[in-house]
Amino acid sequence: MADPKGFLTTGREVAETRPVAERVRDWNEVYVPGSLLPIISKQAGRCMDCGIPFCHNGCPLGNLIPEWNDYAYRENWQAASERLHATNNFPEFTGRLCPAPCESACVLGISQPAVTIKNVEVSIIDKAWDTGDVKPQPPERLSGRTVAVIGSGPAGLAAAQQLTRAGHTVVVYERADRIGGLLRYGIPEFKMEKRHVNRRIEQMRAEGTKFRTGIEIGRDLTATDLRKRFDAVVIAAGATTARDLPVQGRELNGIHQAMEYLPLSNKVVEGDFVTPPITAEGKHVVVIGGGDTGADCVGTAHRQGAASVTQLEIMPRPGEERSTGQPWPTFPMLYKVTSAHEEGGERVYSVSTTHFEGDADGNVRSLHLVEVEFVDGRPAPKPGTERAIPAQLVTLAMGFTGTDVENGLVTQFGLALDERGNIARDADFATNVDGVYVAGDAGRGQSLIVWAIAEGRSAARGVDRYLTGASELPAPIRPTDRALTV
Repeated sequence: MADPKGFLTTGREVAETRPVAERVRDWNEVYVPGSLLPIISKQAGRCMDCGIPFCHNGCPLGNLIPEWNDYAYRENWQAASERLHATNNFPEFTGRLCPAPCESACVLGISQPAVTIKNVEVSIIDKAWDTGDVKPQPPERLSGRTVAVIGSGPAGLAAAQQLTRAGHTVVVYERADRIGGLLRYGIPEFKMEKRHVNRRIEQMRAEGTKFRTGIEIGRDLTATDLRKRFDAVVIAAGATTARDLPVQGRELNGIHQAMEYLPLSNKVVEGDFVTPPITAEGKHVVVIGGGDTGADCVGTAHRQGAASVTQLEIMPRPGEERSTGQPWPTFPMLYKVTSAHEEGGERVYSVSTTHFEGDADGNVRSLHLVEVEFVDGRPAPKPGTERAIPAQLVTLAMGFTGTDVENGLVTQFGLALDERGNIARDADFATNVDGVYVAGDAGRGQSLIVWAIAEGRSAARGVDRYLTGASELPAPIRPTDRALTV
């Protein structure tokens, strides 16, 4: 156990953020560099080392949280890193991007603020990189078997690393110009600087994983060609079909999907543009959608110098405390103030967009909305509440409906889909096509980064067993597992 009295004597402290006026002028991460290390050992000491650690259930990776909390408390960073990597290929990603369902399931959280598990995690891995404890782990021998991984997001990278370390020759195909999937182009730099992705890619290259960018399977390379070249295929292409808003005026200029808007700012940081083709500079910006992607649009608009930013959400404003209908240890829907929201803007709940209005040149200039109330679980407009707000740039951040079927990948492989439009798979993550597996959002639907990495690890075990007849790779989840929610 860490500190036996830590949860009684130490209060919760989290990472310190840089002043708003400073951070909105750059794209660096919002946290003060090095601010965690002086406090993190005591924070890890708040862990109670519970007899039944429910944090394990909250995290689909099955992270050994009490173990690495104990090591962090004792400042045995090398051992902490080893236990962290035992269940998670990329803790620097989850430590920055995961909403931390483990903390919602923390036993201490029943009566006190939960352990800062996420902060401890990122402190351990950052320390490990600084001290050189993160090294390539190439296989001792090669199996002679080849695997193609389609998609380089967290699920694809996790599957690729596991299979490479098992001795298979793995090639990752990515349709974008750089490796990383949504980690690269869906997550703004201020949430995770891309140097963290880059050094993991270099580690994987040193282990033997090969990467091919600018190749879209289904268009640039057919499924038939891929199956001829490889003994097995892992589809980790994500759920990239964005939910649209089919209302009057949708065709106006200045209305974009979030994933049309966000990647361009990342490309500015990469040096591809001086000014992005779509920018919020000097404009009244409206973000439709109240989730994390919407918050990313809000933070990006602030850094581009928007005149105003308004975020719309059709659902009512969540409470700030757990409701009786969302008991511990489930993951509750709570009112969150992200770093982007700290930077300004207005958040409007219980509203629905009725139509857009444009100017003479076909550019959007206003958004018309109406307040809604829920009747039998469905939103109904409240008469007399219609109003218009200025909107010169609108981003749609309403989630995703499934994997891309227009590029031919699904039809060329002959893949079966489930009732939700995701690629169907069995208990081993295998599709209906022999030797073809699916991991991540392409099979699960839109989900969290921890579920993506867990799926990649589990699918890798299925592939390894298919290729060799047995596997010692871990499989933390089954395809049917779901988050701990009500």
